[in-house]
This record gives sequence, C-alpha cells and structure tokens, in this order.
Amino acid sequence: MPKFIAERQHRTFTDAHGITIHYYVWAPGKPKAAVQLSHGVGEHALRYEALAQELVNRGYAVYADDHRGHGQTGVEQWKGDLTRIGKLGPGGLRAAQQGMLDLAAIVADEHAGKPFALIAHSWGSLMAQNLLNQGPSPWGAVVLTGSAYRTPTAMNPGDLNARHQHLGTTGAEWLSRDPAVAQAFVDDPLTTDAKIIKLFGVIDGLRLFGTPKRIDPPIPMLLAVGDDDTVGGEASVKKLADAYLSKGGLDDVTVFVYPGARHEIFNETNQAEVRKDVIDWLDDRLLARA
Repeated sequence: MPKFIAERQHRTFTDAHGITIHYYVWAPGKPKAAVQLSHGVGEHALRYEALAQELVNRGYAVYADDHRGHGQTGVEQWKGDLTRIGKLGPGGLRAAQQGMLDLAAIVADEHAGKPFALIAHSWGSLMAQNLLNQGPSPWGAVVLTGSAYRTPTAMNPGDLNARHQHLGTTGAEWLSRDPAVAQAFVDDPLTTDAKIIKLFGVIDGLRLFGTPKRIDPPIPMLLAVGDDDTVGGEASVKKLADAYLSKGGLDDVTVFVYPGARHEIFNETNQAEVRKDVIDWLDDRLLARA
C-alpha cells in the first residue's frame, strides 16, 4: 500500500494554571485506533514526525503535545525567551503530568470507543510511570521507550554523554549512532541539554524516582530500549519489566532490546525496524484482541 503524508494540525488547550499547551494531530480518514505520543526532556513533539506519519499510514490517529516549558508550549509560556526552554513553570512536574492526562481526555473524547495507546519516551516514560502508579490508566496499552527502573542505582543521574563524548563534539552523541541526529539536535533552537535538576529543580527531579505499583485493570506493556542507552539500558529496563510483572500485577510485558542502539531508538540507524516492531505490537494488542 503506498504511503501518504498526513496533514499535521496544530491545536492548543489551556491547563489549570493558565498555560497554553500546544499539541499536534495527524490522522487518517477513518482511524482504527488512537495513539498519544509523549516526548522526552529538552526536546519537543515534532521530532516524532516520522513515527506519527508511520502510525497514520497504519491507520492510527496520533496526538502529541509539547509538554510544559518545551517546544511551542515553552515558546509561548516564556514569551519567546529560548534560554528558558525546558523549565516547567507554575505547577512543575505535576502540572506537566496533568497535561498528559488532559490530552488523553481530548483523545478519548474525539475517538470514543476506539482502542487508545500511549507511546512515551524517556522523560515522557517516567511521567507515564508516575501516572500509571496513580491510576486508573486512560490508555489500553502503553509503550515505554528509553525508559528505566526509577531508582538512583538503575537510572543514570549524571552525564549521559560521558560514554560517547569521544565520538564527536556536539555533546549529543548519546542520542543515536547517526551523527546527523546529534547535529540536528544541537542546531534545533527548541532543544536543550537533558539536565533534569537544572531544568526542573531538586524537588521535581526527585519526583521522577519511584517503582511500579499495582495497575488495575492490567494493561499490555511494551518496553523498548537500545543496549547502549545511557539513561538506563537493558539491565534497568529488564528490572522494570520484572517489577511490572510482580508488583504491578501485569501479565503481558514485552521487552525489545536493540543491539548497539543508543537512547533515541526512533532516531536510530535502525529506526524503520523500531517503528515496525512497535506498530506491529500495537496492532496485536489493540486490534487483534479487541
């Protein structure tokens, strides 16, 4: 089936603190299901354009917001001062997490009765873990990429590029084996270094730590990671999977590990494989079992 390019819609809503949250929608003519995308720290939703288009071509409506302080949300929030990109503002992390729930409510309303999943990367995946602990889940399936078991010993709090700094000069070599990805990241005026404490402060930084609690009713979960990911990596993600099976009470947890891949598996040299694997998994969990 030939691929088509979906028109991207740019929309907004206002959160409880009066901050305008910018979000984007890509959709086929007759969506079979919906997916919410949640980006990482220091980046923004439009870096997931290729994934969104692939999902549309597979029949999914896709929604992705620029989280608090990030992307176009941050531009408006900070009145164009790009030196403040990444800072969350009033309400902090909890408001950013609520923004994910606010967008989920919009998606659920516009696609009532259709299967609905979350794909959350890095910081987005850490916020998703917090929201799953709070329950109940608005999503019928969850994909966490570049995630980690959220303890100080299993999630890297230090220099994420230390292991890769000899490979280039951008400071973003940890993101992907493709040098163009690192260069594009540093050239993008709406990205910034993923330094959580500097951006969020100590209290909100600590709120990102935690371990899985029971999810009721249980949902299928996919954890996907590169084995050269410096945030957590294979060992951390497998520990997270074990925790969701035991403490979380889930009975369907899948782990995909990509050899040689770094943190941003959707921007890796094998990104086409990653997109196919993730969407095939969504088809199986959301549609084949519906």
